[in-house]
Amino acid sequence: MKMEKDFKAVILMLATQSMINLGEIRDPMSGELKNDLEGARAFIRLIEVLGEKTKGNLTPEEEKFLLEVINNLTKVYNKRLNKNPG
Repeated sequence: MKMEKDFKAVILMLATQSMINLGEIRDPMSGELKNDLEGARAFIRLIEVLGEKTKGNLTPEEEKFLLEVINNLTKVYNKRLNKNPG
C-alpha cells in the first residue's frame, strides 16, 4: 500500500533525526556524534503528535510500527538523559 509506505517513510525520517540528535547515528553533514537531547525530544514529540492526529485512521500495521518507534526512541532518550542529568 502506497499510503502505508509514505506514512512509514515520514515516521522513519523523524526517527532518524531523533537518533542523530541522540548520538546513535553520525550526523551525515558533519560526521560528528551529537548529544542534543532537546532536539531529540522535539522529534520524538513530533512523532507522538502525528500518532495523536492520525488516531483511528491508521492500519493495525501502521499503528504497531508507530508505537514501536516511539517506544524505542523513548528508551534511548531516557538512557541518554540518565547519563547526562541536568
